[in-house]
Amino acid sequence: MSSTTTPTTNCPECDGQLRDAERETVCTECGLVVAEDAIDRGPEWRSFDDDETNPARTGAPLTRSRHDRGLSTEIGRSSRVKGRKRRRLARMRRQHSRAQISSKADRNQVYGFTEIRRIVSALDLPTAIRDRSCVLFESAQSADLLRGRSLEGFAAATVYATCRADSLARTTDEIVAVAKATENELSAAYDALNRELGLPTGPIDPREYLARFASSLSLPSAVERTAREYAQLAHDRNIVSGRNPGGVAAACLYAAATDHDHDLTQRAAADEAGVTPVTLRTTYYDLKDD
Repeated sequence: MSSTTTPTTNCPECDGQLRDAERETVCTECGLVVAEDAIDRGPEWRSFDDDETNPARTGAPLTRSRHDRGLSTEIGRSSRVKGRKRRRLARMRRQHSRAQISSKADRNQVYGFTEIRRIVSALDLPTAIRDRSCVLFESAQSADLLRGRSLEGFAAATVYATCRADSLARTTDEIVAVAKATENELSAAYDALNRELGLPTGPIDPREYLARFASSLSLPSAVERTAREYAQLAHDRNIVSGRNPGGVAAACLYAAATDHDHDLTQRAAADEAGVTPVTLRTTYYDLKDD
């Protein structure tokens, strides 16, 4: 057992020298245990970036995207366990999995949170949107808004509502394309959330769509800058009111592409925004009307 002598501190009984032996401080003369510390006071987190220099450890961090905040444990699998012990572990694993979901509310949360994580991953949204969407889903469940409505619709609606609250433009068509809910289910759930919970959402600014639409249509930055000027003009003339903001953004991009002699068809711009070419042309003529 390794030990070190501490010459600067003397034993309170015999005035002998003290020695640090693992977790105890012992007198070398009389053997008196002066101090004992069995607590590991090192950090209780782990960073995989510096495992070689700082191999601190702990479990996974808490997350709002799981019904149990990520605190539950999991019985692992091992190929070295055979026979009766392996069957016993399989039964324990099965019972443990069932005990994690103790009520119908927990089961609905597990299903809803799983759907939210899948939608957020498919749309490549940040984790903050995922966590806040799960919190909003939990608030809707606490307000008893899920009764008689689609869980898939509420999962999609919470993602859409969180994106709107964070000024992160995502259309309902984009969310429905990756969600299990239909557009009617999403609309019904979003209306219930907005009516009962008072979501902090307002009209969508068409300028929020410009960068994404321009990137998808492979438009140069000069066209995007001109489109932003058209979007500001649409706001000043109150052209945005009562219209699809994605359609207004597509019309601004089409008008800017026309000014720069860039090859962009009305059909391509309208399909990117999820509107018809007629809708795009109406806004385009209003923008060009002097």
